[in-house]
Amino acid sequence: MIPLLITLALQLAELLVSSVVHILFGLYLFSSAIAGDLTHTLVESVFKPKPTIEVKQGNTTTAQVNDLTPIVLVHGIFGFGKGRLGGLSYFAGAEKKDERVLVPDLGSLTSVHDRARELFYYLKGGRVDYGEDHSKTCGHSQFGRFYDKGFSLFLFQVALVFTLCADESVTSGEYQEWDEDHPIHFVGHSAGAQVVRVLQQMLADKMFDGHENTNENWVLSLTSLSGALNGGTRTYLDGIQPEDGKSLKPICLLQICRLGSIIYDWLDISWLKSYYNFGFDHFNMSWQKTGLRGLVDCLLGNAGPFASSSGDWILPDLSIQETMKLNANLKTFPNTFYFSYATKRTRKPPLGGVMGIHPLLSIRVLQMSQWRYPHEDWQDNDGALNTVSMTHPRIPVEHSNLVVRSDSDCLPLQPGIWYYKIVEADHIMFILNRERAGVEFYLIYDDIFERCRKHVFRQSPQTMPNKAQRKLGEDKEE
Repeated sequence: MIPLLITLALQLAELLVSSVVHILFGLYLFSSAIAGDLTHTLVESVFKPKPTIEVKQGNTTTAQVNDLTPIVLVHGIFGFGKGRLGGLSYFAGAEKKDERVLVPDLGSLTSVHDRARELFYYLKGGRVDYGEDHSKTCGHSQFGRFYDKGFSLFLFQVALVFTLCADESVTSGEYQEWDEDHPIHFVGHSAGAQVVRVLQQMLADKMFDGHENTNENWVLSLTSLSGALNGGTRTYLDGIQPEDGKSLKPICLLQICRLGSIIYDWLDISWLKSYYNFGFDHFNMSWQKTGLRGLVDCLLGNAGPFASSSGDWILPDLSIQETMKLNANLKTFPNTFYFSYATKRTRKPPLGGVMGIHPLLSIRVLQMSQWRYPHEDWQDNDGALNTVSMTHPRIPVEHSNLVVRSDSDCLPLQPGIWYYKIVEADHIMFILNRERAGVEFYLIYDDIFERCRKHVFRQSPQTMPNKAQRKLGEDKEE
């Protein structure tokens, strides 16, 4: 009896510490974003820039940039895209390192399926269609927000925080010409990598009504950065039942997350949700639509994304069981280039993993390094995902892969193969705060963007804008 009580007390203590650390980190990000916007607004109001006359010298450079294949950065769990959390960047400003980068804002807790659908319409334009059968099964609206190039983004001033917030109920498709002849480079962090894989399979299976010409070749390359390609054991530590990989334990960190997000969406405070949104609007959980009865149903698990009949949210998709089901239908396609950076923060003995890891991940990195399921290869991790899960798709069937020890050894690159590197870093080293990674931040994104621009192509290499301009000048001289 006493050992049982001690074990229970330790579990509750761990839950308390983990909850406090996660809540404090979330509040830190939120307050940092507000403080940054306040500072920016005050500086602009005090030091108004003097009007200047801009002399246009032609639009050659703009046209050349528009000819570049877009690089799309897809965020992971609890992530956000451009326009959320004020001026804060999920990718820590990496999007500024290339001339044409898009950073979509997808649901931060919505399922991989729903995110993939949102990503398609973000790029192509139109009203998000989650699919009739899927929507009926999961109990939410079939249609979501509307993307159309004919509408402009409406901005309004929020008096409470003195910042600009975007009303994204109406936005525009960012790359309407997207097709096989105008493919895209994708970079997915964490769950974002799996979102892109699902999207590519949907394109191959022609699952978008009104877009019957889609195929897998719309994706030129996929780079996985700490990607959840095979699920992870942390989901069980956070509260997913190991027995089924889907349901929640009665008392766990994810239960606190579930309660918080339900209340947040039910309150439906417009300026707050414009600042940060979990992405559950298509479940219609707002108090204006469901009343108090709806809140009770969601809290009891009878309705909403966390309902046992639905489970249409991100965490179940990251368990090993559910990922295995998902991966069974996902292919590695012969005309797409695949790359992966698998991060690792554990050493032998396990205590070596504590040094240099973010406090948010310090408890989990030790717990995951002692996990025995499915086998010991899964013990190395970055505090959020197992390193072996990030290299390449391996369950239920291992896909073609090659470890990269020197970039020159694998050139020229071949499509249809997962090239991967093991990187010493924790799960959030290359996002949110580039100062933590230091020079490694710049090296890894330079590596990604340079590969996309110089080594990944189906017919002929792309010409960079500055090089094209030089060549144009040389031709004129001749």
